[in-house]
Amino acid sequence: MRPGVSGFGLGEVCGDYAVAGVGGALAQTGRRALMMLCLALLVLLVVKQPTAALTKGVVVTGIAFAVWGLTRAWGLVSARLGLRRCYLFPGGLVVTDLFGRPRGVVAWSEVTALNVMVTRSLLMAFHRFEVDRRGAGRLAFLAMGMQPALAEPLLSRAAANGAGR
Repeated sequence: MRPGVSGFGLGEVCGDYAVAGVGGALAQTGRRALMMLCLALLVLLVVKQPTAALTKGVVVTGIAFAVWGLTRAWGLVSARLGLRRCYLFPGGLVVTDLFGRPRGVVAWSEVTALNVMVTRSLLMAFHRFEVDRRGAGRLAFLAMGMQPALAEPLLSRAAANGAGR
């Protein structure tokens, strides 16, 4: 956990989870579209069998593995450095930005509503959380994937503190 995240008086950290912004959603769309294109090219190479099909297939497979590897590497590095994370505490939550600095700090006593929008499609899959705060506006962030690890703990902790949707 980043040193600057625990100094807000919200208690001991209960969990930290990856979050994203609009850029993360667009990157997910681009990555999924590229992987589908690679898959379509591989199918065409098997069906049509053009000249040098093996070489072309190795290149396409290499691109797919490189994209997969870069995605996994970014996930490990960003988690290790505390980039784009949501830290849950008994007293609230802290969301960090792309550089690991706190972007939003919310105490459960300040939360008026927690809105969730779920998007599940072939190119995009995410949960958008909007935390409405008294007098401080709205804090919005995305949790990527069909069933992100953040969804259940955040909703249950918010409901336990009277800040359900």
